[in-house]
Amino acid sequence: MIWCKNLQEAHRTNTIRRKLSVYTKPDLLIIDEIGYRKMDETAAHFFFQIIAERYEKGSVILTSNKSFGMWGEIFGDSVLATAILDRLLHHSSTVNIKGESYRIKEKKKAGFSQIRNV
Repeated sequence: MIWCKNLQEAHRTNTIRRKLSVYTKPDLLIIDEIGYRKMDETAAHFFFQIIAERYEKGSVILTSNKSFGMWGEIFGDSVLATAILDRLLHHSSTVNIKGESYRIKEKKKAGFSQIRNV
C-alpha cells in the first residue's frame, strides 16, 4: 500500500494536509481491490480520513471481493469499518457482480479446461 507509506511519511514530516489533498481533492477517486490485504491500524486510520474528507464532496468508485460484513476484518476494527461504510454507502449505488472472473472466463474460452471454480 504505497499510498499509506506516503501518508505515513507526510505525517512524520508534518506535510499530511498537503498529501491528503492528493486523495481528497479529485472529483473522482478510484480505489481498486479493498480487502486484497488487511490494513494495519495506521493505514485504516488514513483510509477513514480520506473517505471522511471526501464524504458528500467527491465521488468514489471502489472495488472489493469482500462482502461488507467482512470489512471489520479488513480494517481490523468493526466500528471503524462501520463508520467507513456509513459514509461510502450513503448516496451510493452498489453493484454486486457474482460468478466467474472475466480472466477465468477468457481462459476457459481459450480452451484451458483444467481451470475450475474453487
